[in-house]
Amino acid sequence: MAVTESPGTVTAADAAVQHPAPAGPGAQDLARPVNSHNEWDPLEEIIVGRLEGATIPSGHPVVTCNVPPWAGRLQGLAAGLRYPRLLVEQAQQEIDAFVALLESLGVTVRRPDAVDHKRRFGTPDWSSRGFCNTCPRDSMLVIGDEIIETPMAWPCRYFETHSYRPILKDYFRRGARWTAAPKPQLTDELFDPDFRVPQDGEPMRYILTEFEPVFDAADFVRAGRDLFVTRSNVTNAMGIDWLRRHLGPEYRIHEIPSRCRTPMHIDTTFVLLAPGKVLINPEYIDPDHLPDVLDSWDVLVAPEPDPIDERLLKVTSMCGKWLSMNVLMVDEKRVIAERHHTGMLRALEQWGFEPIPCDLLHYAPFGGSFHCATLDVRRRGTLQSYFD
Repeated sequence: MAVTESPGTVTAADAAVQHPAPAGPGAQDLARPVNSHNEWDPLEEIIVGRLEGATIPSGHPVVTCNVPPWAGRLQGLAAGLRYPRLLVEQAQQEIDAFVALLESLGVTVRRPDAVDHKRRFGTPDWSSRGFCNTCPRDSMLVIGDEIIETPMAWPCRYFETHSYRPILKDYFRRGARWTAAPKPQLTDELFDPDFRVPQDGEPMRYILTEFEPVFDAADFVRAGRDLFVTRSNVTNAMGIDWLRRHLGPEYRIHEIPSRCRTPMHIDTTFVLLAPGKVLINPEYIDPDHLPDVLDSWDVLVAPEPDPIDERLLKVTSMCGKWLSMNVLMVDEKRVIAERHHTGMLRALEQWGFEPIPCDLLHYAPFGGSFHCATLDVRRRGTLQSYFD
């Protein structure tokens, strides 16, 4: 594999002129409302999350295991309360502008229903309040013409996909396949009561046991017949095995070893940009220990993220500094990336891409950036293999 260290960007208007929006959907698209096989085919339709009703998530150990102890205690005290208005208003302005950008590029945008996440719900074993529906990437996985609802490990996200049900039912009526993985029990047996974050040099360990299959879709990325996954504190080995068996021999799932001590979601660790090009986090990924199928690919090493100076944002962000990698491919060349992270924008340009700067920095307290905040439902392309 060729490993490339990181090194003018284009505007949204330039991008729309240089790459005109695709013509209206043809007969094949109408027959396949859901059609997405990878992270880079030309984007036609996407779901973008919502901020309305967002509630600070619960203090459950699986929620707080990835943050410092002081932050976990603070989150436990605030659990179930509304997010501060200032945080919501800043993020709302940015997500609205992001939606407008997508539409200006000819992409159809769908949104979930607004939900009051303060309402308490439960099962016979536990009860919880909700969180938010800002990140559809976590709760649903698109494989070709199928949408899979994932068995998430956070109790506060148990019914999150219900806010997307009107969209899912519409896709189903129009011919898409709609599957839900087994709903997990989320009882104490799933969580290691003695878990502590492993120190550097210690064997990796996770808060999840193998009591039942759980996984977030955001721990997977797709390259046609090949998927890549990181095991994490929301995705266990049993969850990976469930998806491998569900997809069958037509697909291969490769595990990416991560050096992150608190892993959660692959899209700030290992990001597929185009056929033959993958972006890696140099802090979490050793390029010499990637799966052999990537030997012929260019491995692009992400530049150090630009620092975040806003004190409130640094305290409230649910994400690490590598959110600069959380980009969204419009096609094999155009990529939407955070305007603040100028180092990443320059690197993408030097690697031959056409970055489109956009603001979404204040979405971090709600779970992510461009890739997290979206679910690409339809891309113009077919199922292929990109590896020997």
